[in-house]
Amino acid sequence: MDIQQIIEYKGAFDAIERQVVDENGENIEVWYARELQHVLGYARWENFAVAIGRAMQSCKSQGINIDDHFREVTKMIDIAKGAQRPVQDFMLTRYACYLIAQNGDPKKEEVAFAQSYFAVQTRRAEIIEERLHMLERLETRERLRSSEKQLSKNIYERGVDEKGLGRIRSKGDSALFGGLTTEQTKQRLGIKSDALADRLPTLTIAAKNLATEMTNYNVEEKDLYGEHNITVEHIQNNQSVRDMLGRRGIKPENLPPAEDIKKVERRMAKEEKQIAEGSKKLPPKKNG
Repeated sequence: MDIQQIIEYKGAFDAIERQVVDENGENIEVWYARELQHVLGYARWENFAVAIGRAMQSCKSQGINIDDHFREVTKMIDIAKGAQRPVQDFMLTRYACYLIAQNGDPKKEEVAFAQSYFAVQTRRAEIIEERLHMLERLETRERLRSSEKQLSKNIYERGVDEKGLGRIRSKGDSALFGGLTTEQTKQRLGIKSDALADRLPTLTIAAKNLATEMTNYNVEEKDLYGEHNITVEHIQNNQSVRDMLGRRGIKPENLPPAEDIKKVERRMAKEEKQIAEGSKKLPPKKNG
């Protein structure tokens, strides 16, 4: 998602922000679910209501009062011949919107944007862009963990022990990083104690994941057995990915290292705890 897209999405989300006044006369920013539904890319209310229900359950499971962040209201909508009818709607705090985005359809680009939009206090486009990049790197690293876990499983089932797994992965790294071993790549990038994959930029993590997924596929599809056959396969896949990057002028070993992903994970976890604290509660319900 480029900065222009972020600015466009931000404008759409800014446009549906509303203000209500609490009992102390303080303005509270709120959003209405029926409006949020459309900017999040949901065509049907029934589908969006599922995400709202999950978000409310998530709120409850964290020991937070649902009524402080989700308020069911009735909205009148126009129907045929100038008539109106009432429909269900919800008044939502920033925290409620964040939870809905967390429980929304991850394939929707608008949902991915909303997770960062409602997470940051200032909601400046540059800050949102930075957080989106961090989320993308975290998600890519998690995909690599998953594919490497599957590779380990496949290899153990085909007569290769833990030391053999280490050799296969090391030779794959060497093919991807232009002949450099894992340790040599770490030295080149100035990585001391961290795992190599935890300091790689998103593009290189994605490259490693693609090669690993290709190996998993062919190991299973061709029913490859033994360290030698799987090593040859893994080297070829990493070399193919390197060649593809090379055609675009990219050498993985020349890309600068990124911040330790464990630090990014801790920062994101801390930020998530602060979202509920930084979101003002809805005014108390009026009696009658």
